[in-house]
Amino acid sequence: MEKIYIAKIGKTVGLKGQMKIHIDTDFPQQFKKGAVLITHKKQSLTIETINTTSKTIKFEGIDTIEDAQKYTNSQLFTTQEDTVKNCKLEEKQFFWFDMIDCNIYEDDKLLGCITDVHRYPIDDYLEIQTDKSMLESNDELSKTFLLPYNDTYILEVDIDKKTILVKDAQDILEAS
Repeated sequence: MEKIYIAKIGKTVGLKGQMKIHIDTDFPQQFKKGAVLITHKKQSLTIETINTTSKTIKFEGIDTIEDAQKYTNSQLFTTQEDTVKNCKLEEKQFFWFDMIDCNIYEDDKLLGCITDVHRYPIDDYLEIQTDKSMLESNDELSKTFLLPYNDTYILEVDIDKKTILVKDAQDILEAS
């Protein structure tokens, strides 16, 4: 079961087990009463209440400041299955975990395969491992390169076929 990082617990708030929550996901709707999250120590926590305005959260069974302090700085994770179930995607939106292992093609030429997705302030970037055939034909190419995930470069995404059609990506590869 693949875990996905979505938040971090901050300091305690008040005396009855509330904590600050630092949400780090594009899908805050995952944080709702009854949702089960997993800590980096593999502890399951069920959300009792969440206030997105004040950015506070309370979990079932954590009712004192002492109980809550045990979770300060804990990372929170969910599963891919729960993410798919609880999050509605809009057009041209895809889960990062679905994009991993997609092949990148430009003009019918395989440039490489996505190994990771990085979030930067302006854009998300696809980390692409350059295809072996590209490296064999040009030993000066970088083994990996980053491609901005935006309409300038991305033409079409087909998650079912694990292919992404791009433009101008080979220029970025050659400049990397």
